Amino acid sequence: MSSPSARPPRLRALQLRFKKLHDDAIVPTQAHVGDAGSDLYARESLTLPPGGRGRVGTGIAVAIPDGHAGLVLPRSGLAHKHGVTLTNAPGLIDSGYRGELQVLLLNTDREASYEIAPGDRIAQLVLVPFAAPGWEQVEEFEETTRGDGGFGSSGS
Repeated sequence: MSSPSARPPRLRALQLRFKKLHDDAIVPTQAHVGDAGSDLYARESLTLPPGGRGRVGTGIAVAIPDGHAGLVLPRSGLAHKHGVTLTNAPGLIDSGYRGELQVLLLNTDREASYEIAPGDRIAQLVLVPFAAPGWEQVEEFEETTRGDGGFGSSGS
């Protein structure tokens, strides 16, 4: 019998197969055991002018397992300290893609440029399971309490 303070068993981690496309590419890492995201590292330098955007390669390719997707997310510290985020957050990596992971960055600062150097942590990758839907056309939906209430329909 387990004690009330015992933690539930941890899920077994997936092994994410990857390939270094360049010898100097840095393998993604997790800062802490149990973190959801793995840091992605720049393989090349880039200057992001104020309000500018650019693409940075990581030198890494991954084999996302079937039934999963990779989400490329901004690093909160980079966004908070420098205003640098992702243009397409989250970026989506489908399981069939085998090319280089590239990160689309945006400098939201209106005054200062931001320099990306090789080895900088620029984003994070999170693996998520998903259910691929089949599409069925219908004439009507069953009623719900929300109905078709959209943006702002639940109050301010």
